[in-house]
Amino acid sequence: MTIARTWLRRLYAACAALGGVLFVGIAGFILYQLGSEVFDYIPRSADEFAGYCMAGSAFLALAYTFDSNEHIRVTLIANALQGPARRTLDVFAMLLSSALAAYLGWYMSKMAWQSWQFNEASQGLIALPLWIPQSTMALGAVVFFIAVAEKALLVLAGEPIDAVQAETDIRADR
Repeated sequence: MTIARTWLRRLYAACAALGGVLFVGIAGFILYQLGSEVFDYIPRSADEFAGYCMAGSAFLALAYTFDSNEHIRVTLIANALQGPARRTLDVFAMLLSSALAAYLGWYMSKMAWQSWQFNEASQGLIALPLWIPQSTMALGAVVFFIAVAEKALLVLAGEPIDAVQAETDIRADR
């Protein structure tokens, strides 16, 4: 495995770890809300912040999940094809996936940037600048694009998509 691919694995793992921290944040905000039932306080905007943590954790985990081949992949048609037809389908699927992931990363980054420029804040009791939670979504989407583009380049270089998956499976077993 090349140095670049090693660093990409580390990037995917770091984003997944940050997503895990945000996932724990969801539990923290829910427990904070539940505490208001026992103790006498009003949990201000806890559901809103839990929602921001949920969006961030989902987006930050995309690249790691994709690299680990844990995303759902429908192979009904692909398994029925062989030879050049299968390769053409794999290349088409990876190019389309790369284009969609690029658009997602660009759109999320643009949305966070515009929220920062216009100084948009949430409508809840605590006016949080929206670029903060949106930036976690943008980071996750951009890193997801990098993961999809990496796999697309491997498929374009001639590796069968199943070989790319097998290498990842071998790496996960270590």
